[in-house]
Amino acid sequence: MGSSDGKKLVIVESPAKAKTINKILGKDYKVAASVGHIIDLPKSKFGVDVENGYQPEYTVIKGKNEVIKELKAQAGKASEVLLATDPDREGEAIAYFIADSIKAVNSAIRRIEFNEITRPAVLKALEHPREIDLDRVQAQQARRVMDRIVGYQVSPILWSTIFKGLSAGRVQSVALRLICEREEEIGRFVPLEYWVISAKLETQSRESFVAKLIKIGGQTLEPNKFRIPNEAEAKSHYERLLKETYRVADIRTEKVTKKPLAPFITSTLQQDAARRFGMSTSRIMSIAQKLYEGIEVGEKGEVGLITYMRTDSTRVSAEALQSVREYITETYGLDYLPPKPNVYQTKKSAQDAHEAIRPTYISKEFEPQRIKKYLSAEEFRIYDLIWKRFVASQLKPAIAERVIIDVQAGEYLFRAEGEVILFRGFLQAYQPEAEEKNGEGGEDGSQPANLPKKISPGEILKLLELLMKQNFTRPPARYTESSLVKTLDNLGIGRPSTYAQIISTLFHRKYVEKVERALSPTELGKTVNALLVSHFPNIFNVKFTALMEEELDKIEQSQSTYRDTLDEFYHPFKQTLDQVAGKVKDLKSSLQKKSDIVCDVCGRPMVVKWGRNGQFLACSGFPECKNTRPLEETPPPKESDEKCENCGSPMVVKRGRFGEFLACSRYPECKFTKPISTGVACPEDGGAIVQKQSRKGKIFYGCNNYPKCKFALWNRPRAQSCPSCGFPLMEEKTTRKEGFYLQCPKCKHRETVGTGEEVKSEA
Repeated sequence: MGSSDGKKLVIVESPAKAKTINKILGKDYKVAASVGHIIDLPKSKFGVDVENGYQPEYTVIKGKNEVIKELKAQAGKASEVLLATDPDREGEAIAYFIADSIKAVNSAIRRIEFNEITRPAVLKALEHPREIDLDRVQAQQARRVMDRIVGYQVSPILWSTIFKGLSAGRVQSVALRLICEREEEIGRFVPLEYWVISAKLETQSRESFVAKLIKIGGQTLEPNKFRIPNEAEAKSHYERLLKETYRVADIRTEKVTKKPLAPFITSTLQQDAARRFGMSTSRIMSIAQKLYEGIEVGEKGEVGLITYMRTDSTRVSAEALQSVREYITETYGLDYLPPKPNVYQTKKSAQDAHEAIRPTYISKEFEPQRIKKYLSAEEFRIYDLIWKRFVASQLKPAIAERVIIDVQAGEYLFRAEGEVILFRGFLQAYQPEAEEKNGEGGEDGSQPANLPKKISPGEILKLLELLMKQNFTRPPARYTESSLVKTLDNLGIGRPSTYAQIISTLFHRKYVEKVERALSPTELGKTVNALLVSHFPNIFNVKFTALMEEELDKIEQSQSTYRDTLDEFYHPFKQTLDQVAGKVKDLKSSLQKKSDIVCDVCGRPMVVKWGRNGQFLACSGFPECKNTRPLEETPPPKESDEKCENCGSPMVVKRGRFGEFLACSRYPECKFTKPISTGVACPEDGGAIVQKQSRKGKIFYGCNNYPKCKFALWNRPRAQSCPSCGFPLMEEKTTRKEGFYLQCPKCKHRETVGTGEEVKSEA
């Protein structure tokens, strides 16, 4: 053991986090970063001894030997080592492996954790060091091993039956199943025609309003039950309604209390930001990570602006509640301050390890508008949303007055509704977004009526106009990233901290694609899902996956053991796996489709097979005849949200020799085309990075402001900051030896991706 320099060593995961904490602690401490995980299961082999109690075979992650060497050197000089990795299961596991790596040079190792990177929070954590929580470590290890078992033992079946390089994941595959089943629902859906009739009426004081027909003969109109089914019947009602007398049957006024929403947790932040800003869940979490670790805010230096962004609890500290109540009094006045703080119920399944997501400093000087100049546009949006939601959560409810007017016309009942806000309450700070509906549609799009001010029960109204409108019931909506996160969260599948990586993996594996911001399964995704669901029905289903999440929680709570939990998972899984492994050839044959095309080499019929680049035609006489040819199916163009810069017509996504591109929908009249943006901003001038093609036909990615900006990459960029140097994007790379990984184009730091659903973050 080396001689101590008297300083205490604090070890965190991210260099950005280290920089912020270093400024808080000062000269008596040294802060170092592990740059994420240092130990993991091996990439080149299974790495789990199932027969020996599911013992994992851990190895040092490639490139981390130097990190470990440096941490040991610094630990050897320190009087004490404090492990301040993230306050969750994964952070606990990282702390455990760091401790194991340095204990030979310094055994004075303790664990500290904090929910926010502020001076009070960090100093308070230093006053309450603890031992590493081995139950948490075991729970994280069980998740990791479970995912490894699925990834390494089911993925090869996909390779043998479809093509090599595909992956199956314990949670990822259930998310894919939900998306595919929703697509099947949409495919089976038969729209029903129905007609809506509205009456434009005038009061005796000459005020007009519109009321909608809601009942006929006492039966309520509902598109899927009792409805006006066709134009002929609608016209029949129309003719009768022209002859009726319209009388005000009832006027009801009721006060409506609208309560504020709870502060954000991980899943609700992802849902709201995805709906409002159209951001991917992975981008939302990347931005939130930056806000948590620290942003340079003028003379204040590096400031952690939000609390830890991976949480499932709505709990808020007493100090934060005191601060926000003082802020509300100063900003909105005492009329908006509830008598005591609002408390929100946390879900029973929540780990409740740390607070809700909130601003770390709730004061005038940290208002979003005041520090906007220090934030990127995306950082400001997320910070502003978190700020407003948290402040609103501690405001009084909004009070509205709802007026309902019923109008009788013979056997027909019409209704008009309107609402007036009497007290804005929490709406002063935050306006909730309408949630996406996943059920059947059928709304006619009518708006709340502007109701007359002078109207009385029994009053006879003048009919000004009758309006008829044809409608059709709508199929269930496809999942968006927002609604999928909500569904996964409600079903207890996975953990909120994993949702972004699950969705990213589905895109990367080309199992799903975005169609008008919604998630649509590709043919490959449908094929993979069909195979997994038909042959592993008891593993890749909602109930079993949610049950496993509960079992992982029990390990952390000392209510179950690592081995018992994995036994419960593995034994039925292995039984199914053995059955499926014995019929791989039959499975592969079942995925081949017959075609009407004859092989031009031997004359046998050709079949449609799967390959790495999609489906293709192959001779059914293989291996005697190895003739293949492209499947000559041009997929129909997909709609996009963009307009043609030449003629203003909608642009569509087409596929050409070098991949997808945008083209004018009026082709051949208009031949305007443009590359598709990757959705990643250029780090040099803020332009959009788009896919391009070199003179030799090779795909690369460059700034759309070329030639003013010449930034370019050979590999597809991802909007994820490098945890090592902070560069705002990473490159997606794939090699036969190492598989898929992310690499920083500036400092060459890597993040690895497993064969299953798990994306190992080294930030």
